[in-house]
Amino acid sequence: MLNPGEHAPDFALPTASMELLQLSELLREHHVVLYFFNKDHTPGGIAEAVEFSDRVSAFAGHNARILGVSMDDCLEHEVFREEQGIEFDLLSDAEGEVSRSYHALREWSANGVIRYGIERSTFVIEQGGLIRHAFYHVSPKGHAAQILSLVQTLG
Repeated sequence: MLNPGEHAPDFALPTASMELLQLSELLREHHVVLYFFNKDHTPGGIAEAVEFSDRVSAFAGHNARILGVSMDDCLEHEVFREEQGIEFDLLSDAEGEVSRSYHALREWSANGVIRYGIERSTFVIEQGGLIRHAFYHVSPKGHAAQILSLVQTLG
C-alpha cells in the first residue's frame, strides 16, 4: 500500500478522448485527486463519478484536478462521461499496470478461476508529487465531499 509522505508513482495513460495524460506534468501546476474504481456503468462507479463531477469547480478553486482510473477502455469511458455528464478526465488502465503500482488492483479466485479487479481507492497528491492522503476500501457515497475538505487544507 502507498502511504502519505511517499512520492506518487508517475504514469502516462490515455483519457476518454485518447489523449495521453502524464501525471508528473499535471503535478507541476496542480494538486491531483486520483481515484481508482472498478468499472463504468456500475452503481458505485456512477455515484462516485457524479459526486466528484458535481464538485469539479470547487476542486479547481483549490488548484486541484480530479482523475478517475479504471480498466475500462477509452471508448467505454467516453460513453460513460457523456451519459453521466462527467466533467473530469477518466483514464484507461486496460492492462492494470498503474492500478497495480498504486496497490489498487486486487486478485481473487472464483470457481478455480483467477480474476482481477480494482479496489476503490483514492489518493490526494499535492503539487510536486507527494501523497498527502491515501484511502483504500473506499465507500463511494459521500466520498467526494470528504476528499474536497482535505483538498481545502492543501497550501
